[in-house]
Amino acid sequence: MADPAEKPDLKADGEGERERSTIEFPYMDLGDAIAVSAAIHKTCGSSVCQHDQLAAELGLSMNSSGFRTRLSTARTFGLIETDRAGGGVRLTQLGEMIVDDQRAREAKAKAFLAVPLYKAVYELYRGKVLPPAAAAIERQMADLGVAQKQTGRARQAFERSAQIGGYFEHGKDRLVAPAGLGDNAGGTENKKPNGGSGGGGGGPHLHLMVQGLLTKLPPPDTDWPVADQARWLQTAASIFGLIYKSDGKIKIEVEDEAH
Repeated sequence: MADPAEKPDLKADGEGERERSTIEFPYMDLGDAIAVSAAIHKTCGSSVCQHDQLAAELGLSMNSSGFRTRLSTARTFGLIETDRAGGGVRLTQLGEMIVDDQRAREAKAKAFLAVPLYKAVYELYRGKVLPPAAAAIERQMADLGVAQKQTGRARQAFERSAQIGGYFEHGKDRLVAPAGLGDNAGGTENKKPNGGSGGGGGGPHLHLMVQGLLTKLPPPDTDWPVADQARWLQTAASIFGLIYKSDGKIKIEVEDEAH
């Protein structure tokens, strides 16, 4: 049986092939993720919370899409993790912070930047004014890897989450980390890339945006359409342009083997 806490496969309906997003983002906002964390804390504290217990506290069916989406959202914000042995979910360190009134402000700011898409947009417009038109932000999200038909939903959840996380305290035309937090807002020690070691090794530290990108690579020896490969590479190029200094732009093209 599939784990209800697993992230949904983000796709957008289209003609022919279905476009997939290549960067992680939630369908719901930070407020919904906090509600899940609060329900776990109320019902089970720091212990593992079974899905039926949590669903009952949230007033949802354990098998409903609404329940699965809320779990996925809370995981994307780094607030909960799946307990494979116990078969349920539990709060992460960040999740425990966010239900603590004295640490909630810091936790909300960190949770916002735990989302790869939100972190990418924050880095892109840090110290700059956001585009006034929603369509411009949605185009930027598409460039970062959001499927075209999901950009509206992604932007709306992003804006609500930025408000909750405290990033619009100086106005909705710019993203500013809450006062007193600065770069510390970006701490995401609870988030580990799928299949990663999570620390303890001697390898180089990877930027959070690169980690998120790597989690979208399919397993070896599986089918991966060239169009999806190109989208992944274009997302990588966009991210590299944000985090590295360069002397040009990378252009990704798909060549038809028939020619």
